[in-house]
Amino acid sequence: MSDALKNARRIVVKVGSSLVTNEGRGVDAEAIGHWCRQLAALAGQGREIVMVSSGAIAEGMKRLGWARRPKELHELQAAAAVGQMGLAQIYETKLREQGMGSAQVLLTHADLADRERYLNARSTLLTLLRLRVVPVINENDTVVTDEIKFGDNDTLGALVANLVEADALVILTDQRGLYSADPRKDPTARFIEVSEAGTPELERMAGGAGSSIGKGGMITKILAAKRAAGSGASTVIAWGREPDVLLRLAAGESIGTLLLASTPKLAARKQWMADHLQLRGAVVIDDGAVKKLRDDGKSLLPIGMVEVIGEFARGDVIAVRDPSGLEVARGLANYSSSEARLIARKPSSEFERLLGFTGEPEMIHRDNLVLA
Repeated sequence: MSDALKNARRIVVKVGSSLVTNEGRGVDAEAIGHWCRQLAALAGQGREIVMVSSGAIAEGMKRLGWARRPKELHELQAAAAVGQMGLAQIYETKLREQGMGSAQVLLTHADLADRERYLNARSTLLTLLRLRVVPVINENDTVVTDEIKFGDNDTLGALVANLVEADALVILTDQRGLYSADPRKDPTARFIEVSEAGTPELERMAGGAGSSIGKGGMITKILAAKRAAGSGASTVIAWGREPDVLLRLAAGESIGTLLLASTPKLAARKQWMADHLQLRGAVVIDDGAVKKLRDDGKSLLPIGMVEVIGEFARGDVIAVRDPSGLEVARGLANYSSSEARLIARKPSSEFERLLGFTGEPEMIHRDNLVLA
């Protein structure tokens, strides 16, 4: 296997319902304990881990004494509400046993479709990682409707990988990995160890509805890998009960199916910004700031800004122009246009007085900036 996992610093791990609930019997505390032990070991290596976990509805069904998954939306939402209590409790207990903090984060598609909510979710997750807390993320099944559902947690895992700019996505499932056909039906099915994410042939190969407990099948995992690759994250699909699967993957061992992102993370991000046609505004910077950006590879600090043009929000892609009006770069704004006007030509030590809060010291961080 390539070094995609071995060199990954920030990893999103997604576990499916059938694994988390031991085929629907209820939250499998022992299995979650094994994964949490591995997460703590990876954190000890300096890695940052985000967990995307299914299982709330199945756990709620068990706690409510329901043998069959209900069809009515309000009953599914009630089961999710009950089950989330057990899911969060087990993760918190098992991570605390390993000396790790945990946080429950419930998301809907609307949270990631709205720019401000997207940025708030991103800021919260990055802060949790900085505090060495493991975010345990699930879809907010208690409030979602079909119109705003992610559809499955494989998709949610990929979107979270995009959200936090992960280096890798690991999808733990009840299958060994990806085959050229369903091995349960076709004895000639070929196991796929390595391929490129987004290859059309992979989508044609995948099929089947997955387990009776989970909602997705292998096709959702392939589409998730394609989505994650858009921001430069490679994906591994592997059997979740493989002993020390996460630690062995991180050591570079070949387990499961590796779907490689064709574009490195930083290059994918910068290509997206370079191709972003709908610029929301611009800032004009002085010659000293131009030199720092072009020659020294530095971030853009507000003290170097002499003018703010247009109206834009935090997170919008804006142009950076030199005193003659020539675009020298573009990138993601850390401040809105109104905030930028207040802090232009000012050092970061004055931001709190001017804005009423302390934000990032940069107007555009160098990781979010691409030269023209």
